[in-house]
Amino acid sequence: MKASDARAMTVDQLDDEVLKLKKEQFNLRFQRATGQLENTSRVRVVRRDIARILTIARQKRAGDEPKLATTKPKQVKTEGSKPARVKAKATAKRRAPVKSRSKPNPKNRAKAKKSKK
Repeated sequence: MKASDARAMTVDQLDDEVLKLKKEQFNLRFQRATGQLENTSRVRVVRRDIARILTIARQKRAGDEPKLATTKPKQVKTEGSKPARVKAKATAKRRAPVKSRSKPNPKNRAKAKKSKK
């Protein structure tokens, strides 16, 4: 179900739709547990539909109608204009290398002592 379809419904209709979807979700869980579920993607779709409808119902109850998403106008590139590049800060500190916290291998120590003699 699309959000625009849900926004056209009343709060009571949304509650009925949620109840219907929760029953379907229950049946899908049983089908999955018994190995009879063929369309596994339906579980995800139903879960998201429930969340979408509950969100819209909550917004309608609170009187918060969401604003339509607006896109920013695209900037028109003109000839000869180059995008401004951000320079890295020269004052940025470099991190010290991390020292190994593992214990040295005793076999390697023994080899080092032999080679020194």
